[in-house]
Amino acid sequence: MYNKIKISGKIKVVTGMHIGGSSAFSAIGAVDSPVIRDKQSDLPMIPGTTLKGKLRTLMAKGFSDSVSAMIGKHDDDPEIVLRLFGNAKKTVQEHRNSRLIFSDMILSNMDELKQLDIHSATEVKFENSINRLTAVANPRQIERVIRGSEFELELIYNVEDETQIQEDFEAIRYGLTLLEYDYLGGSGSRGYGKVKFEDLQAENVIGNLSDEVMQLCNEILSEEK
Repeated sequence: MYNKIKISGKIKVVTGMHIGGSSAFSAIGAVDSPVIRDKQSDLPMIPGTTLKGKLRTLMAKGFSDSVSAMIGKHDDDPEIVLRLFGNAKKTVQEHRNSRLIFSDMILSNMDELKQLDIHSATEVKFENSINRLTAVANPRQIERVIRGSEFELELIYNVEDETQIQEDFEAIRYGLTLLEYDYLGGSGSRGYGKVKFEDLQAENVIGNLSDEVMQLCNEILSEEK
């Protein structure tokens, strides 16, 4: 039977986060590097591609046996990473679809922020780089999603082999833990983009997996690493 498991939860922003959007048509005086926003609501968003790419990169490093394996092509990623994220092989025999489906995530707690007398989910951080040779300053303004912002997480896991569910979920949880000790978005080495995953849970939305399997999935997601 065809089965799908939905993984839901919250991504909580611990330090200001910058995931860049387009500034091609910014007005004079606008910030140099705005965050990406949902066109309909104008709220900050985390593109599914951003989360997927970051997780894949971290997990490829985490599951690799050597430094050389970390810098190879995506198609050379460890088996567990290929299983979850797929590959780009063009032949039918070698092509693998991603078991994980990522959705864009929109800021979800704007009303709560307003109750704290916070009327914007973003802030502008002024930064300055100085040329070491000429001592010329290069000031710039970077928009960041503020600390305390939350985004609704939703992943879909396609079950292809029930005997691999436990191993796959342990790998997913490991990837999320790696990200909590890394950063999401840009300028992570300067303190941006620390996030935390909260209230993670799994739900069998398509098919009929056993209660034991779903309990195991939820236990894995709730483990503190």
